[in-house]
Amino acid sequence: MLATTRSFGLSPHWGLAAVFLIAFATNALAHDPEPPQTGGFDLTVKDGEVKQGPRADAHAPIGVMGDHRHGQGELMLSYRYMHMFMEGNLIGDNSVSPDTIVTTVPNRFFGLPGQPPTLRVVPTEMSMDMHMLGAMYGLTDRVTLMGMVPLIEKDMHHITYAGPVGTTRLGTFETSSDGVGDISLTGIIGLYDLKTPERVQHLNLLLGLSAPTGSITERGRILTPMGMQPVVRLPYAMQLGSGTWDFLPGIVYTTRTNNLSFGAQYRGAIRLEDENDQGYALGDLHQVTAWTEYEWARWFSNSVRLAYQTQDDIHGIDPNIVGPVQTANPDFYGGDRLDLLFGVNLVGQQGAICGHRLAAEFGVPVYQDLNGPQLKTDWTLTVGWQKTIGDC
Repeated sequence: MLATTRSFGLSPHWGLAAVFLIAFATNALAHDPEPPQTGGFDLTVKDGEVKQGPRADAHAPIGVMGDHRHGQGELMLSYRYMHMFMEGNLIGDNSVSPDTIVTTVPNRFFGLPGQPPTLRVVPTEMSMDMHMLGAMYGLTDRVTLMGMVPLIEKDMHHITYAGPVGTTRLGTFETSSDGVGDISLTGIIGLYDLKTPERVQHLNLLLGLSAPTGSITERGRILTPMGMQPVVRLPYAMQLGSGTWDFLPGIVYTTRTNNLSFGAQYRGAIRLEDENDQGYALGDLHQVTAWTEYEWARWFSNSVRLAYQTQDDIHGIDPNIVGPVQTANPDFYGGDRLDLLFGVNLVGQQGAICGHRLAAEFGVPVYQDLNGPQLKTDWTLTVGWQKTIGDC
């Protein structure tokens, strides 16, 4: 029987409230006399002539978004490529083998036609590639708008075990999905700026909204324990969006003294609807990160960053996602993860490359505690390009 669709409740009002809040903050700060953050570019100007190029450490590591503002009328374009690779499974913080999963973990759907008592299909690895197109525009010296459009590709490898019991392996298969993810728009609002010859500080508020533009009805061919190969709706991990309007709050602090800089940021993804049109909502996501960066030369800097995230499991269920595999169970999503990341930032100083930023950041988890069984993250890589139009 199909699950009964629940009411979206107050979700439309939450969405409107977020939009009005951004608009109010924009109007309230539109004529603030405080100096702008100069779009992350620290240029020394004397008698109308630029004396120095932009600083490499004026932006956060490339894996951090929404860390800085731009002056009124400034436009910055960006491109990021993000890769995440996952391999092996955890229950909590303990590794678990595929054989153990298929002989000990109950199948949520046992009792339905063709559903065995335990899980019989196990994902072994997954990769996700995201191409993020971004733009930032200085609406005023105090308010910058940031838009992000993600293009996502996902691949997941599985082992299928033969029949309803035992550890005989029937074969392997792969599923994939790709397309546009959820598009977001965020207002970055300056709360505090300090700029002296000895020190620079900024405190910014982030208020964003994510639209449900990513598909949540992706389908693919699988291999069942009975040897059949039907085309079915793929599990939640293989879908491209949340299916809900999401509120994206955040706050970020950055400071720099001489060649050493520091930053800290909180960002969240709060689901504004009880469920999407397929009957579920992803768990709320909270992320906290802090980094330090050292500028070896004006054009070159390195960074070290810690990033912690925690996410709830999925609420509700898509009645079209059914099978003896952990990724079909909404309870086997979410958990905690702490990453250690190392970055490099390069920025052109003169001529045709002036103001063009190239950056990379590589990260590995140092702690994971997952609502499992669930695939664990192995490593992440982000590379990107940024350029403020007309800067130099």
